[in-house]
Amino acid sequence: MKIETVNKIGNCLLNLPKKWDGKDAILEMKNDRYPHWKQMEWIGFYFQYQCERLLSRLMQIPGISYGNSTFDGFYEVPWDFKAHSINTSSHRIIVNDVEAVTSGISDYGEVGLILALGCVKYNDDDRNFQRWHEDLKGGKSKYEMERIQRGAWSRLRKVEFDLQQISFIKITRDTLEKSGSFQKDFRNADGSPRREKVLVDLEKLEEEIVSTLEFK
Repeated sequence: MKIETVNKIGNCLLNLPKKWDGKDAILEMKNDRYPHWKQMEWIGFYFQYQCERLLSRLMQIPGISYGNSTFDGFYEVPWDFKAHSINTSSHRIIVNDVEAVTSGISDYGEVGLILALGCVKYNDDDRNFQRWHEDLKGGKSKYEMERIQRGAWSRLRKVEFDLQQISFIKITRDTLEKSGSFQKDFRNADGSPRREKVLVDLEKLEEEIVSTLEFK
């Protein structure tokens, strides 16, 4: 991965806001008719939304597809855009499905990950943010209704994100050898198998981190 390529991408992302308020971000996506504004994990989709907005003149968005999976962007290599909380116990990132990642590596030698890292603030115990989002969407989602029927635990929603840095990560065959997978042997509600995902452990990455962009 060329450092010149990473620097060009990084320069485009310098205009990212540092503080992300959940309500403001969701309303921004909704008003811009971004299709994922209803998603519970709004931070990841808001970062994807911003990357699409800021990088559209530099890279092909969306990127190339393998089977049923499409990378978020393409510029010399396939790229995915992800966001992750640093104030959490787990530092494993679900990337793309195994078939897409291995195919991208086979064709281009590596695939790229643009990873936004920041501190997250969660919803209060009264879940005011969650109720606000549900009202905005017009009620509980089908996913939420199914969770209630199962009696499953409801996670606290993320309400703020303080961007600390963006890491540019290359994923190669060597990376896959020390990475795990997610959803292997899992099945959808209709019984069909779920696609196995590449699971990258940030604590095991060394030479894969090509560059970082700090936000202070």
